[in-house]
Amino acid sequence: MAAPLLRVDGLRKRYTRGLLNPEVTFSLSADFTVDGPGVVGVMGPNGSGKTTLFELITGGNAPTAGRVLVAGQDIHAVRYRERDRLAIHYHQSYQVRSFKRTKPAFMMERASSESPRVHLFDEPQFNTQDGYIGFMLDFFRRLRANGRLVFLCLHPNEPFHVDILRESCERFIYVHKGQLTHAGSFDALLADERVRAYLGRLAPDVR
Repeated sequence: MAAPLLRVDGLRKRYTRGLLNPEVTFSLSADFTVDGPGVVGVMGPNGSGKTTLFELITGGNAPTAGRVLVAGQDIHAVRYRERDRLAIHYHQSYQVRSFKRTKPAFMMERASSESPRVHLFDEPQFNTQDGYIGFMLDFFRRLRANGRLVFLCLHPNEPFHVDILRESCERFIYVHKGQLTHAGSFDALLADERVRAYLGRLAPDVR
């Protein structure tokens, strides 16, 4: 039986302040599995932990505890230059995020894939002119058709952002104060009052 495309296993990240009596200033917890290809929508207030989650999944941030398995391989055990063959993080203008090196590469594993299996788009800029949105939506669909898993993180401030999420995504994650809430549809996500408050005037009616 093939391994899940992505397994986030007991993942924890804690930031602390102070040396003698460290105080936890932020904590993120995540534990979920995505078996196969798809498009996952991610939302949440600024500072809730969305980018930290993406950095942990792609190996750009070291977890306090837990593992991230991409097609069965622990991405944090893979050589730094080869981690983007498993999962790749595009931040806003699609530049690729880098990662901190903590261990010599020769002591680490080789990537089991030649091209990324998981693509994480972190608040990409959608140009409303010249058919660019349609191009990107088609790009997400083609990645999925080619067996890839796509995460699309948006911070909606226009109605068309909500339309993009509803049209493109098959499941959703809402990140709030470092905690993840999962939903199998956009309407199910809207049943959460925190999500409706976050969207404000952009929250559509649930029928």
